[in-house]
Amino acid sequence: MPPLAVAMTLEQSWHRVPGGTAVAALRLAEALATRPELAITGVAAAHRGPAPDPWSPPVPMRHVPLPRLALYEAWHRLRWPPVERWAGPIDVLHATTLAVPPRRAPLVVTIHDLAWLEYPELFTRRGVAFFDRGLALARSDADLVMCSSGTTRGACEEAGFESSRLRLVPLGARTVHATPEETTNVRARYGLDRPYILWTGTIEPRKNLAGLLGAHARLGRDLDLVLAGPKGWNEDLDALMTKSAGRVKVLGFVPASDLASLYAGAEVFCFPSLLEGFGLPVLEAMAQGTPVVTSRGTSTEELAEGAGILVDPRDADSIAGGIASVLDDHELAERLAAAGRVRAAEYTWEKSAGLVASVYAEVAP
Repeated sequence: MPPLAVAMTLEQSWHRVPGGTAVAALRLAEALATRPELAITGVAAAHRGPAPDPWSPPVPMRHVPLPRLALYEAWHRLRWPPVERWAGPIDVLHATTLAVPPRRAPLVVTIHDLAWLEYPELFTRRGVAFFDRGLALARSDADLVMCSSGTTRGACEEAGFESSRLRLVPLGARTVHATPEETTNVRARYGLDRPYILWTGTIEPRKNLAGLLGAHARLGRDLDLVLAGPKGWNEDLDALMTKSAGRVKVLGFVPASDLASLYAGAEVFCFPSLLEGFGLPVLEAMAQGTPVVTSRGTSTEELAEGAGILVDPRDADSIAGGIASVLDDHELAERLAAAGRVRAAEYTWEKSAGLVASVYAEVAP
């Protein structure tokens, strides 16, 4: 049999802040491209040049001759143009975000989270309208919907999706371990000469940096708080840091080649998000043997239960207490480090790609 021809939307590689959805789509495309039963083509809007490193798609790309906003509006309002005009005949169309193209072939949609439904005040009006329309199209047009976590699957059921159309497809993590020498060099490069607590991600309100900064202040320890990640939207980090007393280091975007060492050098990785669809940074920290403190009540609880400390993200004292419990108990820290490595090893992109390939086969003609 010839391989299944699949078109994947990969426009997020060109976003100003690609974020976790781009990481997930690109790592998945990379793993899917190694499977002989599949022929993967990426689809994106018109751009003046290739996606910047490290966001370059690992599969052949076809570009619809419309800029992003016009393309999204055409897809969502006019249900035009079909991707087949540029990708050629396909067996499966995979929308990797809620930018949902018109279907001519069986349609699969990935939904990472429905955060804007629970916290609309944290998003722009335009963003909420876009996500609402994409969600409605996924409900009406998708053959199957892939959810990154059980939390997201439950949210999709509450949003009106039949459970029979939902498939749980967790993400993966790269588990290349940073060496002590690499960790020392990266710490020196970023001026991290004191013990530190680490957070990584895109700076936006639902990441709850206000809660993390409050917890750090309550600890009263000689520990830096290191924030690694690009500026996103609707969050004034400078205003949040007015009481930090200079013990917060903001690194901005950090290349993937340095992230493993940043995780490995941290005393604790703290990720107290209000809502996550999966929580890739939690797995990335666990893969380096760094104890994790993260939120209960969202998808990160699924990753960290039994392998990390779970806290109430809306309570700075709870966050501070979780961090302190790791700092004050060496044996606990060692147990969490070992359990985290085991947990991270259970989540690979190859395993994710196998689940996605099964979904493609399920809907293909």
